[in-house]
Amino acid sequence: MPTVAVINGSLRRDSIHRKLVESLAKLAGDRLTFHFVEIGDLPLYNDDLWPEPPTSVLRLKREVELADAVLFASPEYNRSFSPALKNAIDWGTRPYGKNSWRAKPATVVSASPGAIGGAAGQQSLRALLTVVDTVLMGQPEIYFSYKAEAFDEAGNVVDEKVKAFFETFLNRFATWIERTKEPVVDAQPDSKKIA
Repeated sequence: MPTVAVINGSLRRDSIHRKLVESLAKLAGDRLTFHFVEIGDLPLYNDDLWPEPPTSVLRLKREVELADAVLFASPEYNRSFSPALKNAIDWGTRPYGKNSWRAKPATVVSASPGAIGGAAGQQSLRALLTVVDTVLMGQPEIYFSYKAEAFDEAGNVVDEKVKAFFETFLNRFATWIERTKEPVVDAQPDSKKIA
């Protein structure tokens, strides 16, 4: 079963993005295994830290590299995505020649209490994810207008329309991973150079 590294751009304890992805994980059943990757303990990106990289950075890179795919949960901050998410993505692309995101099948979900469900922030993130060489699934997109009544107290989806849409999303993502995942061959020279 493919393992999906979940990168949640909201650090808030009661994040609706965490709740959304936990609900997706429950629905995924035997299609996908979700693994939540901690990003709240990453220092701000700084090239000067590479001679002795922080443990949290090495853990992030290892967990992403071991996963078959990546799911980014993206809150919308000022029509863009969160600084925590950008920081994690930047750490994952370095050092030069060691891009942990390279060739990873990926998708993005976003949620918001508002009507557009974080769509503007997600579009901003999607532009960056193609630059860092993820293999980004185009459709279906989840811009979820979050309503607590769509879920029970255990986080299970109880709204049948929402559940059907999430099932379609999960089926398509599982198929996307199978179609696009490839063994990553280190075609870039082994280098300690920091770009």
